[in-house]
Formats: sequence, C-alpha cells, structure tokens
Amino acid sequence: MSALDRIKTDTPRGDLFGGLTAAVVSLPMALTFGAVSGAGPQAGLYGAVLVGLFAAIFGGTRTLISEPTGPMTVVMTAVITRLVANNPENGLAMAFTVVMVAGVFQMVLGGLKLGRYITLMPYSVISGFMSGIGVLLILTQVAPLLGHATPPGGALGTITALPRLVADAHPRELVLAAVSLAVLFAIPRRLRRTFPPPLVAVVVGTLVAVLVLPAGSYRAIGSIPMGLPRIVVPHFTAGQITRVFIDGGILAVLGAIDSLLTAMIADSLTREHHDSNRELIGQGIGNLFSGLFGGLPGAGATMGTVVNIQSGARSPLAGIIRSVVLLVIILALAPLLQAIPMAVLAGIAVKVGVDILDWSFLGRAHRISTSATVVMYAVLAMTVLVDLMVAVGVGVFIANILTIERLSSLPSIRVTTVDPGGEPVLTPEEREILEAAEGRIVLFHLSGPMIFGVAQAIAREHAAMDRSGEILIVDLSDVSMLGTTVGLALENVIRDAHGAGKPVYVAGASTDTRERLRRIGVMNSGVVECATRTEALADARSRLSRPS
Repeated sequence: MSALDRIKTDTPRGDLFGGLTAAVVSLPMALTFGAVSGAGPQAGLYGAVLVGLFAAIFGGTRTLISEPTGPMTVVMTAVITRLVANNPENGLAMAFTVVMVAGVFQMVLGGLKLGRYITLMPYSVISGFMSGIGVLLILTQVAPLLGHATPPGGALGTITALPRLVADAHPRELVLAAVSLAVLFAIPRRLRRTFPPPLVAVVVGTLVAVLVLPAGSYRAIGSIPMGLPRIVVPHFTAGQITRVFIDGGILAVLGAIDSLLTAMIADSLTREHHDSNRELIGQGIGNLFSGLFGGLPGAGATMGTVVNIQSGARSPLAGIIRSVVLLVIILALAPLLQAIPMAVLAGIAVKVGVDILDWSFLGRAHRISTSATVVMYAVLAMTVLVDLMVAVGVGVFIANILTIERLSSLPSIRVTTVDPGGEPVLTPEEREILEAAEGRIVLFHLSGPMIFGVAQAIAREHAAMDRSGEILIVDLSDVSMLGTTVGLALENVIRDAHGAGKPVYVAGASTDTRERLRRIGVMNSGVVECATRTEALADARSRLSRPS
C-alpha cells in the first residue's frame, strides 16, 4: 500500500477532530520537552511537526501520533549537555546530527524486518527501564521547579546539589510550579478529554505570571523564531564519530521501543494490527528530517495517540492535520507563547515523569516474583545512575539467565532414565517390554524445550546411567524444541554408548529435531531411527532375543 493510499479515509470528521485535539495536546508538551532538553522550545515544536508528519505518512500504525516524548527527551538532554560542554560552538549541531543518525538506524532496523523483535524483552526490564526514565525526568526538573538552571552531573549532580537548590529557591518560580502541578493533578479524569491538563496548566500558569507577578520576576520561554526551520548541516569531528553513532543507536532503539509499545496500545483501542517494520521506517524518516531541521527526536506518544483515537480518528490523515496545525502556530502565533513561564513547563515535565513510572508493577512486583523485582529495581537504578542502554543490556542478560535457570528446572522438562514404572506414562506394551528386558534396555527420556541450560542435566543423567544396559533408546517423543548445545550433549551420550558396543535408537524425533541432529552428525553414527518409542522398544526386544 502506497503512502497516498494509506491517508485515504472513510472518517474525515473523526480524523479532523482527532488531528485538532492531538495538536492541542501536543503544543504544551512540545514546548516543555524543547525547553527541558536545552535545545529551545522551537526544537520541540519542529520535532513535533516533522516526526509527526513523516511518521503519519510513511509509518505502519494508522492512528499513531508521533512527537518528542519523555524518554527520548531524557536521552537527548544528556546528549546536548555533553556535546555542548565539549564543543560550545558546534555542540548543538552535533546533537542534531545524532538525531539524524538515529533516524537512519531506525530505517535500517525496519528494512531488515527486525521490528517484531524490538519489544521481545521481559516486562521486568521494560518496567524498570521506563520507571528509571521517569525518575531521571523528575530529577532533571527539580532545579527548574525551584528557579535554577539544572546543575551538571546528571542525576547524581542534582542529588548532590539538592540542599543548595532548596536553600536558594526562588519563591515566585516555586509558586508557578506549584500552580502548574496543582492544575495537572486536580483536573478530574472525566474532564481531561475535554480540557487537556497540560494545556490548562500552561494557560493558568501564564495568566498567573502575567497578571499577578511583576514583569521580569520569573523566567519565561522568551522569543521563539517564527518561520520555517533552517537546515542543520550534519557536523561531527573524526574523534567524536564513535560517540555520535553510539548516541544515535541509543536514541534509535529507545524510540523503536517507545513507538512500538504505543502502537500496541493503539491496536488494542482500534482492533487493528500495526506493521512494526513499516512503523520503524516511518519513525526513522521522521527523525532524519527532524534532526536535519533542528528538531528533537520523537516517537509514538501514548497521550496524543489515545486522545487522537478517542476523538474519532481512524487514519493517518489525523496525524497530518495535527502537524499542519502546529506548523501554523510556529509560522503565525509564536509571539503569543513567549510569556509562558519555565517553571510551569517544569511542572508539566515532572507530571510526565510521574506518569512514566510504572506504578502498577512497582506496587506489586514483590508479590509476583522475587526475581522480577530484583531485575526491575536493578534496571531502574542503573538507568538513573549509570546509563540507559547499559541498564537494558544488563537487565535483559540477567532476566534471560533467570529464565533459563527456571526453564531448566521445570517439571515439564525431564531428562531421566526410565524404569518400567516411572515417567513418562508408558503403554502396557512398552512397560511389558521393559520389565521383560530386566534392565538390559535403557530408555533415556527427554521432554519439553531442550534449551542449552538442559545440557548439564543430560550430562548428570548420563553419568548416572546404569552401565549394565545392553541397548540405549533415546526417546525424543515429547521434545518440543532441541537446541544445538543439547544436540551436542546427546552426541556425547550416543558416542559413549557406541564406544561400549551398545546399539542406539533415537525414537519419536520431530522433523525439525531430526534435521538438527542430522546436521550435528548424530544420525550418521549408526543410530537406528524409529518413528515411535513403542517401535524402538519392540525392535530392541527382537535384537535381544537374537542369538549372539
């Protein structure tokens, strides 16, 4: 389906209202994230327009609203801070180059059809990661809430400077922040669709500042450049190319996770199914153009997407309308925004951070699983104190190790030498054959998914096998999946049996399992293949009854 075909709609009225409503919600958020990032409010607006426009046209989710989000802004803020500190003259241009690189990476991920794997990670890792980003966003706004610039050093820098920030707090800024937070938390849920809390907070906070406080007694957004954005020429030095690509990769993966999780929410509301690979390509194009024109990176935004759908939107036309409305604001109404207090935007950012925290899982993780709780809090702590991608990498590694350990010990995964009355449940004929053999036939039964963690259990059972058996039957009837490591462990078992002069049968192997064993070389070692366990036992009995 072409981009033009995708924007055709059967619900023009719903798409119009969805786009207008999403634009109303996006405006304060774009201003907030632009101000928070250090790139300026206009960068947030440009990002909202460009990412939203191109993701709507080329993306794979019909109702997704894309714009700068809390998680993306947290990473971008760190990128801008570091690059500007190292290169005050060109640091901001380099930061926008990182956004372009992130867009290219996302297009590559989509082109390689890796979309469906992006969100395949344990929930405990996703929960800890998103909650850690929420904590980071809150910490970065502590200083602006109190009327100060954010201190250097990230989360630890803010925590260290907290006593000084509180002691030197500016009362007027604190009042404005309190007004913003009060509005955001006080609006009843039933009214939030009609009166978007961020927009109400901006309007009320700005009116309080303009009508009550003396002019110049609080920090405001200031002038926002009117007109179309200018192209930012990609810029980086040879010594920083590695850093630019690493930061771009981090933004790309984070944006992919953020977008595809939001796309799943959109699917649940519209009963449709998104194309994850196409969505990554659309997000990548949006971020490429956003960086090229000095905009913040963006991703699928949950709040804007839900509002869009609830307003009746069912096609990408709503996202296009939203971007056009925001562009009109930039071109014609920017002067009206310059009086918005920075403390009010800080209050909105804090509320976003609070909403990002996974309160549901934080409150009950300890009752669900101790290991999941440990993973979640470890990822949360590393996200705040170390690095976002280090946190995800370590979290996924730990979670996978715990999963492998748990799978390896499940009752459904059995590696055992079977006696006539033991597991698995034998048919009367099979039990009769084993009883008559009096231990001369060894039935080695495996069941469940044979992942690499099971190889040790095979080795233990192999060592404990009755050495007096004359024939070995490896029963794979109940094996759902066999990994390479387990296949190699079975090769050792079979080789040792052959070394002792024992005939070996492999029974009940599925087509995939048999092919895996053949590639390893197990089936080329004089092994007798049988379709069922009963057939293998019957043939083994016949072999025993033959004269030696």
